[in-house]
Amino acid sequence: RKSVKERARLRLREFDVGDKFSRLPLPKASVLLPLLVREGRLHLLLTVRAMQLRRSPGEVCFPGGKSEAIDKDEIDTALREAKEEVGLQPEKVEVICRLVPGIDKMNHLVTPVVGFIEDTFQAIPNPDEVSDVFVVPLEYFIKPLNYKTLPYKTSSGYLSRMHCFMYDDHERKTSFKIWGLTAHFAVFLALVIFGKRPTFEVDYDLDNLISSSENNFLNLYASLYERKKSNL
Repeated sequence: RKSVKERARLRLREFDVGDKFSRLPLPKASVLLPLLVREGRLHLLLTVRAMQLRRSPGEVCFPGGKSEAIDKDEIDTALREAKEEVGLQPEKVEVICRLVPGIDKMNHLVTPVVGFIEDTFQAIPNPDEVSDVFVVPLEYFIKPLNYKTLPYKTSSGYLSRMHCFMYDDHERKTSFKIWGLTAHFAVFLALVIFGKRPTFEVDYDLDNLISSSENNFLNLYASLYERKKSNL
């Protein structure tokens, strides 16, 4: 019987896009999707953005940010940002893969980098950037207790749906709202690893998850590109 971690690793490697989308002419950003095993179950570490930040204050997100000149690639960006934001040392992350990117509201190409971290990791949030750090069982993103979908139109007029989860952390007596690109990446990660149908609708062909996720992304990118051309 393979361990939870080993099964997840094998599934994730099948979905690794490497640098397939790295050359697209958009400003780049990366996020780290930190997985850990707790009581035999996979969990995902998330952060809450500090209230004094200009962009999306108080929102739940993954450690991450914009690419800088010193970064070799998307993996470097994600690891550097995770160290700056929550004190996670790069050598303490077992990087597994890069998944299909997303495009944020600022039209950055955002690459999700998936890595395992130790269950014992104690976050040291940088108060300038992060106000809180918490973990959610990964399975919540296919079998949520509190979920709604929001119709969503991208800046380029591309219609899709936005997942919105409310997660109640009973230990800490706090509820977290997880939505937008963060929820999109968490859902895709859970679909990849568990290979199960979620309890809600998704924009993927679940029998062809690799090709359908890449096609969705390319359609989104194409709609953005069309709009850029029409604005010239």
